[in-house]
Amino acid sequence: MKRYANIKMLRAVSLLLAASFLATGCATIEGPKPGDDTSFAPVKPVVPASRQQYNGAIYQAGTGMSLFTDNKARQVGDVLTVILTERTNASKSANTSTEKQSELELLNPTVFGGPVTYNGQPILNTSINSSNSFDGKGSSSQSNQLTGYISVTVADVQANGNLVVQGEKWMQLNQGREYVRLRGIVRLKDVEPNNTVDSTKVANAEIFYGGTGALNDANAQGWLGRFFNSKVWPF
Repeated sequence: MKRYANIKMLRAVSLLLAASFLATGCATIEGPKPGDDTSFAPVKPVVPASRQQYNGAIYQAGTGMSLFTDNKARQVGDVLTVILTERTNASKSANTSTEKQSELELLNPTVFGGPVTYNGQPILNTSINSSNSFDGKGSSSQSNQLTGYISVTVADVQANGNLVVQGEKWMQLNQGREYVRLRGIVRLKDVEPNNTVDSTKVANAEIFYGGTGALNDANAQGWLGRFFNSKVWPF
């Protein structure tokens, strides 16, 4: 009776684990959404401290316009356009070849002027030959390219004048969405007069490109395939 109860409990636990595994595997993995990551959210301009107003003056103190500076992003909340010109090409190849040969020969020694034999056959005459060789080859190559434009906002101005920029861009295409996210540090002198900067000049750049929707899901591997290709699968 006790053995039957243990078997019944084992079956219940097995069914519970299987149901949990299937429920976890069949659950839809939601992709990113606009504004779900504050690291790429737009930043509002900093409200300047109230200054004394001089009624009747032609120009009032403020940050709206300057007669002596160009129209470049330089303050928190300003907009900067980044030109995406990312291109990477990498290749690697390896070729290894080793070979080793060994040969050993031991002649039959003589004892008291005669060879050591047994039934007329020498028993200490030995020779050993061995050889070992290995050939290995490997190669890999990868190429990526990303071009376009993305406008970001200045999130912070560092003590040396560098601009910390961040932003994202979403596009609705047919049955899915594509997005580009960028975050990095820009030197003010690298910003062109038309308020643009090349992405290759963005320091500590974090650039993400991806998509959501039916087309993206169709190109993704199923949960069961991911399980068999994961590190936990022992075979």
